[in-house]
Amino acid sequence: MDVRSISCGVIGVCLALASSNAVRSQDPPVAVQPQDQFFAGTITALSDTRITVTRTVLGKESTVRTFAVTPETVVEGGKLKLKARVTVKWVHGEDGDRAVKIILRGPVPPPKKT
Repeated sequence: MDVRSISCGVIGVCLALASSNAVRSQDPPVAVQPQDQFFAGTITALSDTRITVTRTVLGKESTVRTFAVTPETVVEGGKLKLKARVTVKWVHGEDGDRAVKIILRGPVPPPKKT
């Protein structure tokens, strides 16, 4: 092989890559589906239509979120009650944040002694 054929090959590959990027950049942008959003914490306020969850992280301020509870909201793991640990799958809507699914978490078992 000589230098000329290698140079032609490298230039050809570079041109092919450059042209594919130019074609892709002219495509209309694709709408991105929103990702599921989750919030985990402890229930601090509860009503038939709303749930307030507080998350405490060591060394940071507590974060408080309130979610609307609708008849379509799925509750897994038992009955909602104050001070229960939950994970809320939620979506943002025109009227605020709405809980899609609420998963109750059980107590953390103590570590086993060896």
